Amino acid sequence: MHLVLERVEEFALITIDRPDALNALNLAIIDELRERLAEVRAGDARALFITGRGDKAFSAGADVTELVGKSLRTHKLELEHGQTTFALLARLPMPSVAIVNGYALGGGLELAMACTFRLATPNARMGLPEVKIGNVPGYGGTQRLPRLIGEARATELVLTGRMVGAEEAERIGLVNRVIAGAALPAAMAFAREFSAHSLPVMAYGREAVASAWSSALPDGMQIEADLASLAYGTEDGTEGLAAFLEKRKPRFQDA
Repeated sequence: MHLVLERVEEFALITIDRPDALNALNLAIIDELRERLAEVRAGDARALFITGRGDKAFSAGADVTELVGKSLRTHKLELEHGQTTFALLARLPMPSVAIVNGYALGGGLELAMACTFRLATPNARMGLPEVKIGNVPGYGGTQRLPRLIGEARATELVLTGRMVGAEEAERIGLVNRVIAGAALPAAMAFAREFSAHSLPVMAYGREAVASAWSSALPDGMQIEADLASLAYGTEDGTEGLAAFLEKRKPRFQDA
């Protein structure tokens, strides 16, 4: 087993524990990730953190040795399996935060991009280098990257395969923040900026923002109105308004 799931106060933490291989992803880890995500979904964590063991790499990408000698059909099925696994991460009921500590390349960056947020340590280096071995990102990189940084920059990174450092990644919107000092405490402080809010209401907000990339503006506006109405109709919506009028802190119940 190369994924360690643990509880850290009110949060869940998944650590890729394969430092001798720069936390590279293989097919067994993808399967294990599905299992760990199911456990997180069934729990009551306020957010999920994902990071890599050590200070050299979040994940240096796919285990290239597993790519050799496969039929096109097998390769495609494995790519689709990775895509659906990362989609499970993107659709968790709680927000997720990638703590990018070192290299996040190829599938490693695709894993980070499937998270709700990305934080980077100063030594982080990120990229999609697949073109350098005659390949194309296959775990969602070509789809999530332009949504984060725009089509022009995404095309540049995919076609050149170059890496970006933490400061550039923050400037172009690939990561939310560069964090200093101990990474996990900094990530917990970041998560506590939103973790006390209602999980269902935050899920509606995430869905509304995501719809902006797949909908024409009038359709997106309708989706926003629908989701805002659903949020208003929750018990937490009622509690939030009451707390505001009564000038007190709301007591959300995730209902």
